[in-house]
Amino acid sequence: MQREKILVTGANGQIGKVLVAALKKLFGNDNIIATDLRADNTYEGIFELLDATDSNTLSKLIMQYQITQIYHLAAVLSAKGETDPTGSWHINMSSTLNVLEAGRIFKLSKVFIPSSIAVFGQSAPKEGVPQSFYPEPATVYGIAKVAGENWGAYYFNKYGLDVRSLRYPGVIGYQSAPGGGTTDYAVDIFHKAIKEKHYTCFLDKGTRLPMIYMDDAIRATLKLMEAPSDQISIRTAYNLQALSFSPEELASEIQQYIGDFSVDYAPDFRQGIANGWPASIDDSIARQDWNWKPAYGLQSLVKDMLDHLIESPQLA
Repeated sequence: MQREKILVTGANGQIGKVLVAALKKLFGNDNIIATDLRADNTYEGIFELLDATDSNTLSKLIMQYQITQIYHLAAVLSAKGETDPTGSWHINMSSTLNVLEAGRIFKLSKVFIPSSIAVFGQSAPKEGVPQSFYPEPATVYGIAKVAGENWGAYYFNKYGLDVRSLRYPGVIGYQSAPGGGTTDYAVDIFHKAIKEKHYTCFLDKGTRLPMIYMDDAIRATLKLMEAPSDQISIRTAYNLQALSFSPEELASEIQQYIGDFSVDYAPDFRQGIANGWPASIDDSIARQDWNWKPAYGLQSLVKDMLDHLIESPQLA
């Protein structure tokens, strides 16, 4: 059996750091090549500088390390992307096409390119958005994700490249700081609760959005990538749902542990982005195809976040 050699783009990001660690446990340090625009000396193992829009350097790394799989996480997120729409489109789409082309040329065994709930827009139902619902994104990030989904399906259908994807909800983890997404209030709020006992939220208190704890997001990613190809029925991106809550509900749960924590609400331009997203999505096909099931609800998520951040002050 061929030994997998896996390259991860965007490895310094919120998901990237945790995913790289999980992949190293599965495949060994020497078989995971973490890449990003800037070096991160905290990694134990192989790290290479890579601008994922640079196809030549990507190709050189694939040949140098005999890469068999790519997890493509490099992207400009939703809120940050709106500050420079054309620039973020260039980064998100050029890098995605580079990875797909590399997958085709070098005949990689699998490619993972995540999508997002940002693909849905105002016309989507607020609850239980079906897998097949037509995406009408309102942000350049969402537009790029829809395009990426369709390019992935195209490369699978035309070239046989095994491209897989998940529509991530907001991802919450203690391992890194917020990264510029609209749902990142749900990470920042924990840091402010511990350090300052107060948080000013950029979304309105009643804004319910789909969320997922980092442990569940990583587990879902690995389950998808480990599933036999004949079990993968969705070649755009699978809906992924774990839990949904509002800022007010999250704050209330944190207050069970930090009684003097207070929150006020000052919605900004990110509220308009969130208003176009659903409160929940239907992930029944993921549950059926590769037995997806989340492990964390709101109470267990909050407890685990606070346990890690309070016990390790350098994280907070």
